[in-house]
Amino acid sequence: MGIEDFGGGQHEKADVLVVTTNDVPGYRVERVIGEVFGLTVRSRHIGSQIGAGLKSLVGGELKGLTKTLVETRNQAMERLVQQAKARGANAVLMFRFDVTEAADVGTEVCAYGTAVVIAPER
Repeated sequence: MGIEDFGGGQHEKADVLVVTTNDVPGYRVERVIGEVFGLTVRSRHIGSQIGAGLKSLVGGELKGLTKTLVETRNQAMERLVQQAKARGANAVLMFRFDVTEAADVGTEVCAYGTAVVIAPER
């Protein structure tokens, strides 16, 4: 089942619907596969760290770090979707991100949720 079967939206071309909710309106959970996650750890390069340190003195958005975090979150989510597909899921419920510092060398981002098989309600 492709995502086009879910009625469109921003995830139109994906194979796995990812939602933060416990269910998907109009669909029933046929099978719970279990927890899936995507994990990545990114370090900041020295130029970014120096720039962030200087910017923190005057305030404002740290654009380089923001860009890195967005890329990192996207990679973690891609890995989550790959794992869900590999396990036979067509949806992930209760999707969340967890972000932590990893031993003062980078940022760890974990995307996680519950892989399920859903089908339209009859």
